[in-house]
Amino acid sequence: MSDAATLARMIDAANRVMVFTGAGISTESGIPDFRSPGGVWSQMTPIYFQDFVSSAGKRREAWTRVFNRSAGWTGASPNAGHNAIAKLVAAGKVGAVVTQNVDNLHQDSGVPADQVIEIHGNATYARCLNCGKRYEIEKLKPRWEAGEDLTCIFCKGLIKTATISFGQAMPEAEMARAAEEALLCDLCLVLGSSLVVYPAAGIPLEAKRNGAKLVIVNREATDQDLMADLVLHTEIGPLMSDVLELLYTK
Repeated sequence: MSDAATLARMIDAANRVMVFTGAGISTESGIPDFRSPGGVWSQMTPIYFQDFVSSAGKRREAWTRVFNRSAGWTGASPNAGHNAIAKLVAAGKVGAVVTQNVDNLHQDSGVPADQVIEIHGNATYARCLNCGKRYEIEKLKPRWEAGEDLTCIFCKGLIKTATISFGQAMPEAEMARAAEEALLCDLCLVLGSSLVVYPAAGIPLEAKRNGAKLVIVNREATDQDLMADLVLHTEIGPLMSDVLELLYTK
C-alpha cells in the first residue's frame, strides 16, 4: 500500500482529526523556516519581547523588519497542502487546525478563522499590548514612516504585530482550545513541524496519550517519531493531494 493510501485509510477511519502544522507546510509556499541553515534566525537575531517593550530602538527595529518584510512571513499564497486541509475541514473530517505558523495561509486557503488555532499568533496584523485593539499593518505604515513610536490611539499602549515573540507568554485561550482539541480528536495529523518548540510540541503528545492515532509528516526526523503510528518523510503538498484524490474521487 502506498503512503498516501495508508494515510487516506487512517483519515477515513477517523471521526475527528486535529491537524497540527509547522513551518514545513509553508516552506512549500516559499516562506522560510526559522531554525534551519539559511532560515530566518540564521539571518537576523530575534527581538525578545522584553526588549521590544523596554526599548524604543528595538521597537523601531522590529517595525522596520515588518514593513521591509525582512522575515518573509507574509505575502505568499496557500499551496496544495493548505488547500487539502481546507477541503478536509469543509468535508467535516477536521475539527480544528492548530498551527505554529503566523502566515495566515490556512485562513487564505478557506479554513474558517474560528477553526484555526494560532498558538504563535499572526504576522498579518497587529494588536495593542494593553487593550487588545486590532490594527491593520498597512494603516500603521504612515505613522511609522513619520518616525512615530507606534502606540494605541485609545489607551496609548504599545502596538506590536500579533505574533508571539521570544519571551512573550503563550496565548492562554488558544492553548486551552488546542488542549481541548487534543482530547477530542481520534487522529492527530502533524504536517511540517519539527516538534522541538514547547509547549506547542506537547499538543500532539497529549492527543496520543489520550488514545488518538498520531501521524507525522515531516522532511526530517522528529523526537516524537518513535511514538507515532505512521511517519512519512516526504513533501506535504503532493502527499495530501494524493490523499484527497483517494478519499473523494470515486
